[in-house]
Amino acid sequence: MTELAGMPTTVSGSGRTPRAGRNLPLAIAVGVGLLGAVAGSLYWRKELFVVFAAVACGAALWELSQAFARRRIQIPLLPLLVGSTGILVSAYASGPEALMVAFMLTAGGVVVWRVLDGSGPSALRDATAATFAAAYVPFMAGFVMLMLAEADGVRRVALFVLLAVASDTGGYVAGVLAGRHPLAPSVSPKKSWEGLFGSFVLAGAVGGVGFVWAFDASAVVGVALGIGAVLTSTLGDLAESLLKRDLELKDMGSLLPGHGGVLDRLDSMVLTAPLVYMVLLVALPVVGD
Repeated sequence: MTELAGMPTTVSGSGRTPRAGRNLPLAIAVGVGLLGAVAGSLYWRKELFVVFAAVACGAALWELSQAFARRRIQIPLLPLLVGSTGILVSAYASGPEALMVAFMLTAGGVVVWRVLDGSGPSALRDATAATFAAAYVPFMAGFVMLMLAEADGVRRVALFVLLAVASDTGGYVAGVLAGRHPLAPSVSPKKSWEGLFGSFVLAGAVGGVGFVWAFDASAVVGVALGIGAVLTSTLGDLAESLLKRDLELKDMGSLLPGHGGVLDRLDSMVLTAPLVYMVLLVALPVVGD
């Protein structure tokens, strides 16, 4: 989730004029709908957000399985989906140790499932890909569940989501208005250094305001968190871009009109979740309701 509402900024042509690469009105409408679903599930009941996260992770895993199939890699999707739900529920209900145990059980389960389904050279490759998928999506998302389980979990997760939105929005606006210098042309030519700077500015501001307003804590720590979130978000997006380039894909899927796939929206967030969780754990170790 590295461009506003899934609308990448390009740096193209001899004049290097930035432009939106997707259907802007459609992308905005879908993006607003997703934010509404997140906000509604968070503030109505925490468990509803767990269900929302499980569905999103399941969709992302399905997209990943379809993408891997292009390289004749068949990951055992059924045990992976069951394990993904178990990882998220365990993290929310029982904490970090349960998150790790559930992930290890899922990884072991998909390996055993694939071996029982048939041995041979492809079995190791498929099992390795399935373990990667479990670590990439539900394990990382489990850190969001750890934040949600805290007494002030709604505020923590809301800040996490707002930082992602701020990074996207700042990068998109700055990229459109001033994007001239490609950030990583060999990996993602649509990104610019100017867009990255815009992400730093807006995410840093949101982090600072969020820490003061939601937690009555230091704005400096919030600004630092916002800047760190941009770095992990950018790294996550570039990592998925490398994966898509290897698989010869533009998007991981088409489940979200105007955005591409669900994983295209989660790519940066899954790497940012552990960072936000750890910073909030250290900076706000004990917070009441």
